Amino acid sequence: MQYNKVEISGVNTNELKTLKESEKLELLKKAHAGDKKAREELINGNLRLVLSVLQKFVSRCDSPDDLFQVGVVGLIKAIDNFDTSLDVKFSTYAVPMIAGELRRFLRDFQPMRVSRSLRDLAYKAMQAKEQLICENQKEPTVEQIASSITEKPSQ
Repeated sequence: MQYNKVEISGVNTNELKTLKESEKLELLKKAHAGDKKAREELINGNLRLVLSVLQKFVSRCDSPDDLFQVGVVGLIKAIDNFDTSLDVKFSTYAVPMIAGELRRFLRDFQPMRVSRSLRDLAYKAMQAKEQLICENQKEPTVEQIASSITEKPSQ
């Protein structure tokens, strides 16, 4: 995310409103009672919170729009699970929820990392395959490659 970017996921960040803590508590109680309009207003009133958490994660992902959407999912989970009877600010509860969703997204939807030992094994298999092709003048089976690797002492 560029710091001078005005629009993210179709939301104009300059026009985002912020809610006072008393307004948040009132809207949370209404939302937990089933008021969908209060829930929507609560989501829209806390999008700046998502943006503030998002800034820590932007360098790890190509698409700030995707991160913003994932952050909003975390915000919605925080709204749905927040306990208004506790003497805790909503943002204190929501920030770790949003950050957790972002971390989960970055962990689960990034290219897989292959361990060095697995890469070494793949390289040995490729070498064994090439050697068997030269020796037998035909494509070796998986079993032949595997037995060729296990027969050779590791270097």
